[in-house]
Amino acid sequence: MTTEKIDGVSVTTQANVYFDGKCVSHGITLADGTRKSVGVILPATLTFNTGAAEVMECVAGACEYRLAGSDAWIRSSAGQSFSVPGKSQFDIRVSEAYHYICHFG
Repeated sequence: MTTEKIDGVSVTTQANVYFDGKCVSHGITLADGTRKSVGVILPATLTFNTGAAEVMECVAGACEYRLAGSDAWIRSSAGQSFSVPGKSQFDIRVSEAYHYICHFG
């Protein structure tokens, strides 16, 4: 199931802009203190490093991702998600706008 709306959140209004604007996100904090980010990745192939474990939920569009230590690219599209271990990295390639929610921890 794709998350379409998140109620009762605090939004950081200044965007996080990465990779010369290829990835733009906003941090949100839920009432219970849980942090997430909501954003979009434009067509590109990028490498992200993680501090905490992450779950990338696809809201719209699609991507292919490759976890550290793997040669396999795996497709993820709307309604799907993938997990990335903490203190790791992953590659993501996008051919159309990929809208996501990043769930930390």
